[in-house]
Amino acid sequence: MTERVVLAYSGGLDTSVAIGWIGEATGAEVVAVAVDVGQGGEDLETIRQRALDCGAVEAYVADARDEFAAEYCMPALQANALYMDAYPLVSALSRPVIVKHLVAAAHRFGATTVAHGCTGKGNDQVRFEVGIQTLGPELKCIAPVRDLALTRDKAISYAEKHDLPIATTKKNPFSIDQNVWGRAVETGFLEDIWNGPTKDVYDYTDDPAFPPAPDEVVVRFERGIPVALDGQDVTPLQAIQEMNRRAGAQGIGRIDIVEDRLVGIKSREIYEAPGAMALIAAHRELENVTVEREQARFKRGVDQRWTELVYDGQWFSPLKRSLDAFVQDTQRHVEGEIRMTLHAGNATVTGRRSATSLYDFNLATYDEGDTFDQSQARGFIELFGMSSKVASARDQRLEGGTR
Repeated sequence: MTERVVLAYSGGLDTSVAIGWIGEATGAEVVAVAVDVGQGGEDLETIRQRALDCGAVEAYVADARDEFAAEYCMPALQANALYMDAYPLVSALSRPVIVKHLVAAAHRFGATTVAHGCTGKGNDQVRFEVGIQTLGPELKCIAPVRDLALTRDKAISYAEKHDLPIATTKKNPFSIDQNVWGRAVETGFLEDIWNGPTKDVYDYTDDPAFPPAPDEVVVRFERGIPVALDGQDVTPLQAIQEMNRRAGAQGIGRIDIVEDRLVGIKSREIYEAPGAMALIAAHRELENVTVEREQARFKRGVDQRWTELVYDGQWFSPLKRSLDAFVQDTQRHVEGEIRMTLHAGNATVTGRRSATSLYDFNLATYDEGDTFDQSQARGFIELFGMSSKVASARDQRLEGGTR
């Protein structure tokens, strides 16, 4: 029986050429698997047919948009996931859901190997292969660009020689990855980190220097998940899509960062994540209202470690699973509404209300109705500063030569 390889298929030039390239290099049949995580562009049936026309023996497409939004983006929102305090894990979040469908397809179609289109210097090769090894330890992995010497020039020549149904004449200067949670752009002139991004870099956001009128939105959360916008119930996918539209129109969510890659190099990345950044801003503020102080302080460290694990391709790891349990527990009372003004690149919180709020007006007010007993403050300060006071007295005694 001829061996089969499941290929993560995007419908673009490189993965279209990879179908025949893998067959010639390995003698295996190729099953193309396309996973829709909200990247837009062509419809799934068009992509499926192209894979078959390029030589795939089977082509499977999965509409994973709702799954991706609910099971991957929402946990990231609950963890306020921003790698290096800036990047909302646009690509990193999509890889485990794609891996899940690749491994399922390998089992379904009897494949022994899974292939992806990553290079040898990026993060995604790690995310794909660690995930595949975890969910399908019996499967092998190959990367045509990395392992089978499939360069861009060779891909164009191969497509033209074999008359493949894919455009080869125009070379985009950028490497782009996008989904409903955001868009990532790199390479080209952006590799010179002194160069500023030009307007053609952006697609999800309009120029914040020329914004429309301010847009006020009220986001309602239940257990840290957005469930309504301006009183209209929404699914996680709908919440992201609508906030992408409204925040994107205001130029919110543009990120320009020199990033520490997992493989040990720094790279310059441009991201657009209007919906993600606006929702994270709202979620963080609702946590400020509803999460107890010590729990919130500890959660910030957990959030950072959770983010690093996902960035590093450890979505299916035991530690990440344990951190999930902690984050979920902290969200029990993250309920209520946040009002924000979206304008000129900023998502500014202007109002909060929650039935589970820890904000007590009578304790916080300086006006009539104040129930805070200020007479207790002096004793609290004495006890709170006691250890520092005793240590300071010792240090001054020793510095003065008295023992």
